[in-house]
Amino acid sequence: MADQSSGSTPVDKEDNWGYDLYPERRGEAAQAKWWQVALFGAGQVKTEKISCERNVYNCFQNSPLVKLMYSALKASGCEIDLRRHIACEVCDVKVSGGYDPRLNQIVICQNVARSKGMVQGILTHEMIHMFDACRHELSFKDLNHLACTEIRAANLTHCSFISAMTQGDASFFRIQKQHAECVKNKALGSVLAVRPDVTKEEALAVIDKVFLKCYNDLEPIGRRVRRNSADMIRAYQERTNYGYE
Repeated sequence: MADQSSGSTPVDKEDNWGYDLYPERRGEAAQAKWWQVALFGAGQVKTEKISCERNVYNCFQNSPLVKLMYSALKASGCEIDLRRHIACEVCDVKVSGGYDPRLNQIVICQNVARSKGMVQGILTHEMIHMFDACRHELSFKDLNHLACTEIRAANLTHCSFISAMTQGDASFFRIQKQHAECVKNKALGSVLAVRPDVTKEEALAVIDKVFLKCYNDLEPIGRRVRRNSADMIRAYQERTNYGYE
């Protein structure tokens, strides 16, 4: 899950962990806020959805990382259909996106993720979860599995050196160690966001337990992508080395 904070409120059923953050997943219709209606009219939610869907389509056409993940999923027997597997929805502002394993669907939070760059990051992050679910029979009820896939997603898409510096998680003097710390912090926030029944101490213990193995698993991107570098293009060009067309 792509989270923006670790806060969450409890949910009632095990199968619906995290659904409190995605009201449309619970069958609630998205409603525009009063100030949105006042400023933009009643069609603001629809406008957000159209813009979000355009950004998603643009990423699948032009983003090297999204195209790589699409190729990897297709080669693994889990080809994505944009109409079936990607949904733009209104979410709690604590999150910018998520992966729904029950429906095998990626959620882009249209009210939070408003730029192409942000949508690209969310898609790649959540497509790693989808890839793990496809290839490794991932169970999100298993804390070890959940921690591992969150470590991998943070490692491959979130914790570039520059993004970690911005968040105060890295320094020029301890790049390697601080990159790992950034990954742990991101994974911790994501685990806690969807598992309100788990304490911070329990989550940290599981993350530490599986960290080394999952941190070193760079499939299917093959490298840790640095911002403002050619890493995304190189990863896409190297996809055939892993059998991805």
